[in-house]
Amino acid sequence: MVSGLFFGFAFGMGGLGAAVLGLLADHTSIDLVYKICAFLPLLGFLTIFLPDNRQKA
Repeated sequence: MVSGLFFGFAFGMGGLGAAVLGLLADHTSIDLVYKICAFLPLLGFLTIFLPDNRQKA
């Protein structure tokens, strides 16, 4: 059940992100969108600095 919600949310956000980046490419240039997409993995890297929620046994 939770996995379905997770994947539905992920695909939905991916679709919205693709639409937004497409509109941005239409209004500016595809080069700008490529540059923006090149930095998106850094958002994943920054999750290292999120607090640890695991409880100690």
